[in-house]
Amino acid sequence: MRNKAAKSAVRTSVKKFITLVQKKDPESEAALKDMIKKIDTASRKGIIKKNAAARKKSRMQRFYNNSAKAAQ
Repeated sequence: MRNKAAKSAVRTSVKKFITLVQKKDPESEAALKDMIKKIDTASRKGIIKKNAAARKKSRMQRFYNNSAKAAQ
């Protein structure tokens, strides 16, 4: 049950981050940091694999950077 809660928290934070970025909300940077923290915690506990965590963080960071670039 603990693993399920941690995976769910990661998924929820990813969804929250994506919606904030799409709305061009200034809170999206804080949501990115929170999401990365949750992904790192899940990875450290072995709930998600190290490479999967790195891949997810990289994709979300790239998504954030591209949306910030497009907003300019």
